[in-house]
Amino acid sequence: MRRITDAARGSDSVPSVQTILVASDAPTLRREIEAVISGPDMEVLAVTSGPEVVSFVVEESPDLVIVDMQMGNMGGMAVTLELRLQESYDAVDHIPVLMLLDRRPDVFLARRSGAEGWLVKPLDPLRLRRAVAALLDDGIFHDDSFTPVPVLVGAGPELQAGPGPRP
Repeated sequence: MRRITDAARGSDSVPSVQTILVASDAPTLRREIEAVISGPDMEVLAVTSGPEVVSFVVEESPDLVIVDMQMGNMGGMAVTLELRLQESYDAVDHIPVLMLLDRRPDVFLARRSGAEGWLVKPLDPLRLRRAVAALLDDGIFHDDSFTPVPVLVGAGPELQAGPGPRP
């Protein structure tokens, strides 16, 4: 399934091709991700279920897995937990996981599963590229969009609304 050209295989002058596995049962989401992140130095492959992710990682060891939180009978959290479990007994190498969340409260689940990064849908091409670059560079990416803004109640007179004298 892996397609790497001879020029990219062992040459010092040509950067290596990085393999990214996209897992989603939504064809439009898979195509959107591929359109945003594909390039001459990236090979983007797609699967449609959680069990396919696990078997692909065991056989091919991609550089990054992008997994949809809501996917069939084995979603993003279950996939990430399974990969971390297999990693714990050296059955697979550590593979960074970028989880695609449907809503902001799912951040808790992404953290608990051990994902290195997450994005809240709808996807923004710039955020997606930044997340992929960070995870391929052995970093983390936590999407701050849609974060609730704290409201300060009773913090002082400078926050009072309406007309009136200001101190």
